[in-house]
Amino acid sequence: MPKSKQQASDLVTCNLCGANIRARGLGSHSKSCSKQERERLEDEEFADIVQRAEKKGECSISCSTCSIDNMQGSPPRQHPPVDHDTIPDFNDADDCRNEPEHVHNEPRELDDIQVEHHPHSQLLSTIHRFAEFSRSRPTEEHTPRNNSPWEPFRTRLDFEVAEIALEAAMMKDQTNRLLDLFHRSATGNDSFTLHNHDEVRSLWDLASQRYTRFQHDTLSVPFEKEVYEFDMHYRPLFDWALDLLRDERLAPHFVFDAQRLSKFNGERFVRFIDEPWTADAFWNAQSQLPPDAKPLAFILYADKSKLSSFGTQKGYPIIACIANLPVHIRNGNTALGGGRVVGWLPIVVEDQKHTKKKKYVDFKNAVWHMSFYQLLASVEKHSKTGYWFECAGGIQRCLWPLILILSADYEEQCIMALIRGLKGKFPCPVCLVPQDEQSVLRTHELRTCHQSKDVLRLARSMPSEKEKEDHLKAFSLRDVDNVFSKILYTDVHRALSVDRLHTNEEGLWGDHLWKEVKYWISDLGREASVKLDENFDALPRWPNVTHFSSVIAVDFTDGTVLGHLSKMIIFAAQDILTSSHCKLGHLFLRCVRYYVELDIYTSLEVHTEDTIAAGKLALQKFSEIMGEYITQSQPETFKNWNFPKKHLISHVFDDILAKGVTRNYNTKPNEKMHGALRKIYLQRTNFKNILHYDEWLLTSTTMRTELEELDEYNQRDACDPKINEELDETVTITDAHSSLGSKQGNHSFSDITPMYGTDRAFTDFRMKLNGFLNVFLPQNHIPLPDERRIHLCAEDMITEFRFLRVNYESIVDWRAHRDLLRCNPKFYGSPRYDCVMVKTADKPFFARLVYMFTCSIGGTDFPLALIHPYDVNIAGTRRRRDDDIGLWRVRAKPRSSSEIISVRSIIRGAALANDPETAGDYFVIHTVDTDIFLRVKALQAQSV
Repeated sequence: MPKSKQQASDLVTCNLCGANIRARGLGSHSKSCSKQERERLEDEEFADIVQRAEKKGECSISCSTCSIDNMQGSPPRQHPPVDHDTIPDFNDADDCRNEPEHVHNEPRELDDIQVEHHPHSQLLSTIHRFAEFSRSRPTEEHTPRNNSPWEPFRTRLDFEVAEIALEAAMMKDQTNRLLDLFHRSATGNDSFTLHNHDEVRSLWDLASQRYTRFQHDTLSVPFEKEVYEFDMHYRPLFDWALDLLRDERLAPHFVFDAQRLSKFNGERFVRFIDEPWTADAFWNAQSQLPPDAKPLAFILYADKSKLSSFGTQKGYPIIACIANLPVHIRNGNTALGGGRVVGWLPIVVEDQKHTKKKKYVDFKNAVWHMSFYQLLASVEKHSKTGYWFECAGGIQRCLWPLILILSADYEEQCIMALIRGLKGKFPCPVCLVPQDEQSVLRTHELRTCHQSKDVLRLARSMPSEKEKEDHLKAFSLRDVDNVFSKILYTDVHRALSVDRLHTNEEGLWGDHLWKEVKYWISDLGREASVKLDENFDALPRWPNVTHFSSVIAVDFTDGTVLGHLSKMIIFAAQDILTSSHCKLGHLFLRCVRYYVELDIYTSLEVHTEDTIAAGKLALQKFSEIMGEYITQSQPETFKNWNFPKKHLISHVFDDILAKGVTRNYNTKPNEKMHGALRKIYLQRTNFKNILHYDEWLLTSTTMRTELEELDEYNQRDACDPKINEELDETVTITDAHSSLGSKQGNHSFSDITPMYGTDRAFTDFRMKLNGFLNVFLPQNHIPLPDERRIHLCAEDMITEFRFLRVNYESIVDWRAHRDLLRCNPKFYGSPRYDCVMVKTADKPFFARLVYMFTCSIGGTDFPLALIHPYDVNIAGTRRRRDDDIGLWRVRAKPRSSSEIISVRSIIRGAALANDPETAGDYFVIHTVDTDIFLRVKALQAQSV
């Protein structure tokens, strides 16, 4: 119809611009209008960013550029000069906040997630429904980038045979014999062409060209009129990072802009922190950069490792990962994107003529820092100019490298910070705490890179060696240049981080608190020692927690096992170290209670404002009660509690606010790599082979991943297109929350009575089930069959199950977790009836599984459980001892008071420890994981 004759009834009004348009064209017009409105808002936000930047004296966007070498990137640009001596305090809050001005005007819902992007990102703040919130960009389906990922091997069979030989670390003779066998027996469509070990080795070398290879430099370091040479093997760190940035599989997971995340609790948005880019240091670092620059943040770890069985041969690996990648990738050492050996530091052989002399110690530190510089040289250059690079996906970014986190034990931290260690006047690498005040929780002046450089500069300008030494001693510093001061926007004292493995598990607990517990147990005599072992053995088993049958006579050295020991000690020692039997021992058990709580708070996978406040309170309580214990026990134990690992924990919550949760800088993932390096050395007995093997293993892992992607792509026809899983005709009784397994068959109620007649939990079992179903079904809007009350007969059948998988949302990280629970009279030769936490309209309670089954009503199978409730009301009779050491006591009802519940009402599994002093009483072991810890803490708070 011509426009001149358009009827008014065919016109509609655009809600965005108010124009009258044809109804048929509303869709395309709305899209155009929305785009124009979005661009207008972005222009306003961009102008606001420029205005704020100009007010703060930051460089103008129009003149911000980056330099480029002969590497992949865009045409060269140049940033204005920057002051290389200015080190920003990344822990100070940045006042340039991107307020969420442009968010949906919808009413807030519980658990909504607010994302505040850094102003330099030019992204508007957003609010998401919790179920819709996703951390990574969605990945698009695409064909495999390589249809022959086994190249340069001639065939897939060649690669897979070579892969086995590599993983098994076969020697040359073994490889040749294996290849000979394959030639003698080879059949099938895929040909086998490898002939000998040398050919396999050359192909691995050729394949490894895809990634940055190890380089070798020889360093010359003077000491007392002689020059010593050392070998440094390394991958240039920046080049190694570019390998990851080129990878299309990692591209959706990289995060280059800082974020502040918050979760709506019904009243306000509560900030939460987990990954490094959600914490303050990443945000403040990006604020110091030109507006179009993106932080490329490194996490570095270094430590000596014994390679030979007797410790005579040692290695000194440097392991790196990228803080811009999420923790599940970053801490996965075996996959691309995980921690990787990027350097191999030289070890200075001890010379007995100079051992422990100050100049010789300085010499060893100088060797360390000069060697480390070879690794960082490429980073130093680009930390002053930035570097334009085309990342995977064709996106150009100005990358600005910095060292965000240094992960190491205390001894290594002293080398990194160039302080004098245990015997120095100020033995902390982070702050200036006096040596004799380390046991007291106080705030002290923080060290800074700028301060350390000034102290060293002034000391070197002094006329005499004694004056120089006295000035350095006053700050516990060494006369050595720190390599990390060469990297712009990096402060070594802020990058150093509290390591739970060495500071808590192996340090404060393993070396001190646990030994103190054993002291008081031994002081009570042999019977107390025997009872402690018996109590440990009686504790229930729980997944991923070590079960101890004896502890007193065992010398534990593994940090993870020591951590498990600390989680269980309260429950095993609560009836031994009592105030009536051992007053100081009981006081110390209270100290241990707060240490364990503090350690669990520091281990949370996600921290909120509330959990950080609770953790700081636990730290304060631990310090207060430890101070009381130290004063009272000193005349008897004579122990000196002024040591670094007692003090270092005081910095942990500052680290969490600055760099995210502790698993971002825990040394445990890197320590695990020592075992693999040791295995390579023992099997190959050649240092150079370790470096070659690491290169080949990385290449092999990548090729295997590409091969699996190719297989998955080629096998799609055999998959269900809706769920992309292999078609399977097996039907199981399951839902999103739980699933029953270990089916035992069908039983009638007349069969069950003689089977469990002596167990009072089965008293009136059928009547209880009838009563439950007649209430449960109407409550859940499920119609009763024929609208008549259910009356099951003795001949009716139910189906028994002995395994239950429960999926639940953790209240710590809000991700799906699962518990595997047993209800089995003979599980590996012993009865296993696990406990559960059950949801009710009021508050949850704990119970033990007695019998799990399904009951068919109206053609529908209902998963049910017979439980023994532990919910006797004891609120007014709780013991002071329980409160002193943080125990949550529950009491069992009579066995005949068993109940039937829906399996779907089970929140999660639970571990309960029997109280040896009171029959029918149990303690909830709330230390087995972080989720149950917070749930029990909430119950304790409600009971006050």
